[in-house]
Amino acid sequence: MTDARERLAGVPAQAADLRHHRTAFAVVAVFFLAAPLVLYPVFLMKVMCFALFAAAFNLLIGYVGLLSFGHAMFLATGGYVSAHVAKIWGLPPELAILAGTAAAAVLGIVAGMIAIRRQGIYFAMITLALSQMMFFFYLQTPFTHGEDGIQAVPRGMLFGLIDLSNVWAMYFFVFAVSAAGLLLIYRIVHSPFGQVLQAIRENEQRAISLGYKTDRYKLLAFVLSASLAGLAGATKVLVFQLASLVDAHWSMSGEVVLMTLLGGLGTVFGPVAGAFVLLGMENYLAQLGAWVTVVQGAIFVVCVLTFRRGVIGELGHWLKKPL
Repeated sequence: MTDARERLAGVPAQAADLRHHRTAFAVVAVFFLAAPLVLYPVFLMKVMCFALFAAAFNLLIGYVGLLSFGHAMFLATGGYVSAHVAKIWGLPPELAILAGTAAAAVLGIVAGMIAIRRQGIYFAMITLALSQMMFFFYLQTPFTHGEDGIQAVPRGMLFGLIDLSNVWAMYFFVFAVSAAGLLLIYRIVHSPFGQVLQAIRENEQRAISLGYKTDRYKLLAFVLSASLAGLAGATKVLVFQLASLVDAHWSMSGEVVLMTLLGGLGTVFGPVAGAFVLLGMENYLAQLGAWVTVVQGAIFVVCVLTFRRGVIGELGHWLKKPL
């Protein structure tokens, strides 16, 4: 009888949570559809790519509790493979993006099988070490052209019909890819699989005692996160028509951590807000020169002290309070 009452009491909360997420999806979609009228479209496309990258990273740390310091290797792998097959092999953009995503997934399987056997700081250090290995691999291997990167990557014709060299066609394509990625993450998180991931985050030993093969769940979550990060990298390459070592550098892994923390861990839209704020500061405060890092540091300190759950995390907590 008590269990039945608890289930009935949880129905209104689940309905309210669903309404909040639908409203949030609508607000974000309207914002990015209207924003090009005011803001530079290329900047917004960069924000959407990094929002997907941060959301992929958040799937791992926010819902499984695994902190990766090497997610840049998946972003770079997706970018380099996509750029190579588009420019050298002449494949259309949709196949180039799929190739980059698949390559990141394969790397995710290899890296995940090595890393998930450890936890905490050991997991983080293993992913950082693997990321640095990939950085030096991309620096030395001929197909990446070293420090010059792969330049003049053709955007091509999407499905043979849509010319992505048109900035508006490219913008709506990036919007569609990013929205699909976020919806996929939302579906993963709110599925039985996602509930198991959160159980592992809260108490892995208890999940094991309930019969779950936690290493398999963590590996699958790692591969999904790597694949979505590769999708973000492949899409970003088509936007800027360049694959460079910047995406493979360890500092890129640090930036995605900041985006996620700033927006809110364990939230679907936190990484979107975090990416917009961080990239906005880098773009619009660039004229401050070296002082931009001081300003960023001050803003981060204020956000950490004021919004301990992140911007979106605090907003979500406030919405759940009774009026």
